[in-house]
Amino acid sequence: MAAASEKDPARWRRPFIKWLEGIETGWSVPLLLTLFVAIWTAYLVIAYLGAGLHPDVLETWTLGRHLAWGYPKHPPLMGWITRGWTAIFPLTDWSLQLMAMVNAAVALWAVDLISRRFVRGEKRVIVLLLAMLLPVYQFHAQRFNANTVLLAAWPLATYCFLRAFEAPRQLGWAIAAGATCVLAMLGKYYSIFMVASFVFAAVLHPDRRRYLLSASPWISALAGMLVLGPHLHWLATTGATTFDYALAHAGADHVAALREVTYFILGLMAALSVAAVTWAFITGPRLARLPADFRAMNAGLRLLLLIAIGTILFPVAVSLAVGTDLPSLWAVQGLFLFIVLIVCTTSYPIERFYAVNLAVMVAGFALLAVVGGAPLHALYRNVYGYGEGRGFYHAVAAELTARWHDAAGTPLAAVSGDDALAFATAFYSPDHPFYARPFAYQYTWGLPRKVTLDRGWAALCFADQPDCLNWMERTTLRATDVIRSEFDAEATLVGRRGQTRRVVMLIVPPIRETPAVHPDVEDFSSSRRARD
Repeated sequence: MAAASEKDPARWRRPFIKWLEGIETGWSVPLLLTLFVAIWTAYLVIAYLGAGLHPDVLETWTLGRHLAWGYPKHPPLMGWITRGWTAIFPLTDWSLQLMAMVNAAVALWAVDLISRRFVRGEKRVIVLLLAMLLPVYQFHAQRFNANTVLLAAWPLATYCFLRAFEAPRQLGWAIAAGATCVLAMLGKYYSIFMVASFVFAAVLHPDRRRYLLSASPWISALAGMLVLGPHLHWLATTGATTFDYALAHAGADHVAALREVTYFILGLMAALSVAAVTWAFITGPRLARLPADFRAMNAGLRLLLLIAIGTILFPVAVSLAVGTDLPSLWAVQGLFLFIVLIVCTTSYPIERFYAVNLAVMVAGFALLAVVGGAPLHALYRNVYGYGEGRGFYHAVAAELTARWHDAAGTPLAAVSGDDALAFATAFYSPDHPFYARPFAYQYTWGLPRKVTLDRGWAALCFADQPDCLNWMERTTLRATDVIRSEFDAEATLVGRRGQTRRVVMLIVPPIRETPAVHPDVEDFSSSRRARD
């Protein structure tokens, strides 16, 4: 069938063949990535119509409002990126949804940079198409946070390290390798496993002497320390609270750790399953050559194999030793390594017939998701809602802003309470108040200071959140003037009424100092109140 199609392709296949012919001339991959961003951004816009952004995305934007070398909860990269993006694009849902998909496209572009070191033509695009069958680059990518920012950071660092290892005398790649490693670390400290995998691969690789005895690894280390320096200073001067958050995931017993490791490996296998089955159909009986192809792989691919092993081995070992949580979502940014290895080690050509079929399959899934899946998701969520309350964000932000203006007559400056509602109000309110709970105390329900309340402050809780409501009650004891109210927020989808949920509001208007009155001037307001 493949041979017949090569000789006389069907008319519908010819545009795809023309597209495949443009891979090496440079326009096909950019077109693929542009269409990827456009289609999956459209999916997010439709699927979450009537709902707000995920709280992780809103938290990332909140962090980025205050540029710093670090934050109490996470390293700063995600906040920096969001701040830079919103300096150019508007504060809207589609804007940050577009940012998430652009981040995924940059990740795929970096994967292509790696694969083109080993293959040409159809195999290059097959790597990308198989990666697009992973839920990582669409559904996971939409939640732009400390995990998804690594989707692009890991392959970029891997590419730079690969180039530095291949050509240790080219100092530019050595500097780039160190800088991109630190960039990944500034995304999430979990990236220490990627850096450890680079060291692991360099030490075990057959060409290790050529690299390790050169200046390249030392230059990479120096460049990395220079880039990391400001963050290290921030850690030293602020108490390293980011480590406290990371260490909060440790302390489980060995049975729980073994369970975490099992689910970790099974989760990664599940994420790869559709791409693996598809590849098995493409290769057919030739899949039996895989062991021989792996034994014959070149030096660059062998380096990637060792890195891939390290990205699984090191987190598993640490989890078993220390008893840490280990969700598979923490490691999905490294799955591209396995796709690159499987495709690029093949010693036989892949017929264009299969490349066209795979492109049609990927495009079909994407279009089906946009046309069918997205509207159904929006309708379902409008009725049954989201656990974090995303369907009410717009209504709650508008209601609180209106009630604040009636009570205080000034723009809303600070909001607190349930994190999701506070983040959403900061983003969706036209006043864009600042999130008023210090991130260092985000999970301890610390009470706001009296001076904070005196300046004006508001808080939000869902009525079914006892911890938040209890904190709100204790806060009222510190305030001079308190307005507490409730209302039923309702989700809507293009005018269609959906789920409702009760929301509790606490408004503490700012204290206004009584202006000094000149002794020769009558205080008309006081005399009027006295007469009344």
